Amino acid sequence: MSLQGNYRLASSLLLFFSILYCADAVLAKKKPPTHPINLNSASAAELQQVPGIGPSTADKILQMRKSYGAFKSVDDLLAIKGIGPKRLEKMRKYLTIGKAPQSKKASTNAQSAPAQPQSPPAKTTAAKPPAKSNPPPDPAAKDDEEP
Repeated sequence: MSLQGNYRLASSLLLFFSILYCADAVLAKKKPPTHPINLNSASAAELQQVPGIGPSTADKILQMRKSYGAFKSVDDLLAIKGIGPKRLEKMRKYLTIGKAPQSKKASTNAQSAPAQPQSPPAKTTAAKPPAKSNPPPDPAAKDDEEP
């Protein structure tokens, strides 16, 4: 290979890695939203504007909202696998809770009572069942016995 060929190869590689580095820096530093995102009405694309929320987490948030109904608090996100207290604190200032959008079914069927959404699952371990205890002795039973 000639000196000119080595120079072209080196400059091409330098250009390639420079573009790759810049693209990585741009993707890593996404601009946060200018106003808080409503967890109860945001789309996946809107949720992904929040630092710390990527496509996978946005999908989990939408699935939780679909399964359990409207969020009552930003803290409800702690029930999602992958969102812990530290990550939530970084996202909190970009999130808000607002009224969930009314569906067309709910507005056309005004006489039926709205279904109560389930509360989101807790991220804690299952509680142990209470220990079984023997009932206290019946004092009346002792009176019946003869010595």
